[in-house]
Amino acid sequence: MSGLIALLGLSVVATIAAGVWLELRPRRLPSPAWLKGGLLANLLLFGLALAGTLLLGVQEVLAAAPEAGGAVEISIGTGLALIGVGLPTALAAIGAGIALGPVGSAALAVIAEKPEMFGRTLIYMGLAEGIAIYGLVMSILLLGKV
Repeated sequence: MSGLIALLGLSVVATIAAGVWLELRPRRLPSPAWLKGGLLANLLLFGLALAGTLLLGVQEVLAAAPEAGGAVEISIGTGLALIGVGLPTALAAIGAGIALGPVGSAALAVIAEKPEMFGRTLIYMGLAEGIAIYGLVMSILLLGKV
């Protein structure tokens, strides 16, 4: 298990090191074939180590002795239902973040030229942020069904 975690760490450090090296020496790039192959090998190593860590981590959790006490037991179905309840909020927050980027930059550009447009730009920002609120409301409604 610790070997797989070491592989994950090595893969992340190698990716960061490659990015720093390419940033510091942009003109001395290696051939594109070598770069693509190295990146592909690094991604493959990371994916295999992550999958192995997940599989072995699940085995360790399932094999662990239950603790004494008043622990509430949650079935797999309940756990999956709770994950499903959280997904609308997560996906809506990602969508709101994607929407707020261009809307916010355009709003700042408009306010720089015409300060009297501030109120309208706030409305557009609120509409984009409303996406996340809808996801949160859906999660709350779904949580009532679980």
